Formats: sequence, C-alpha cells, structure tokens
Amino acid sequence: MEQTLKNQIISIIDDADDMTIATIRDDGYPQATTVSFMNDGLTIYFGTSADSQKAMNITKCDKVSLTINRPYEDWNEIVGLSIGGKASRVTDPKEFENVVKLMFKKFPQIPEYTPTDDSVDLAIIRIDPIVISLLDYRQGFGHTELVSV
Repeated sequence: MEQTLKNQIISIIDDADDMTIATIRDDGYPQATTVSFMNDGLTIYFGTSADSQKAMNITKCDKVSLTINRPYEDWNEIVGLSIGGKASRVTDPKEFENVVKLMFKKFPQIPEYTPTDDSVDLAIIRIDPIVISLLDYRQGFGHTELVSV
C-alpha cells in the first residue's frame, strides 16, 4: 500500500470515535454493533465485556467486517472505510496495558463507566485489517479504492 493512501486511511480512523462492527453469530447471521474504538495506526481495538455476544462470536469465528465514517453534512463529503479483518482477544499483558492507555487518552470519561468491582471481565479486542475499501465521494459519487493490507 502506498504511504499516501495509508496516511489517508489512518487519518480517517484517527478522526472517528465509533465504528460499526459485524461479527458472525452461531446461526450464521451477521451481527452489527456500534462500539467506540481506539487505534494504533491501522490496528484497531475496542473493549467489551468478555461475555458479550460480539466477544463470544469472535471467539468462534475471527472474521469481522467494520465501517468507520467521518461526519458529513451532504453526500459530496462522505469519506469512510469498510474493513475486513481478523479479530482476536488481546492476551499479552504489555499490549493490554498499552491499549488501556490509548483508551484513557481518547476517552477520558472512561472512569465514570468502569465497574468498581471485578464482576465484569473486560475483553480488549484487536482487529488486524486484511482488506480496506476507502470510500471518498469528494472524488465522485460512489468513488472507492480497494486496498489489501
């Protein structure tokens, strides 16, 4: 992937707080959920309860799709990403600690929503993109570029 395109993709990821992630349920249907996320370059992370439906889906099938969009006022300004990738639970303590730091930096309100007891098992999910479709209507209605990572 050329550096200019990579920088544009990372800029879109950096500019957004929320994404919609689709996982695969036991019955084969996709499940789409909106989550707040953080990133380290192209690597995307989000936190969830370890017993949430999306976490359980990922445990059984690591294939995910997600969308990230910049806010826009009219269709000529639409810029976003559709990403297919592999998801996994972060188990390395050092990576977990680094992601928590990213979370607190991006979302300083986190302490208000953090359980005070150990009743919730927090899972940090890592998404490694495999294919990215860059949608950029500024270059024409429906303009997309497909990129393999």
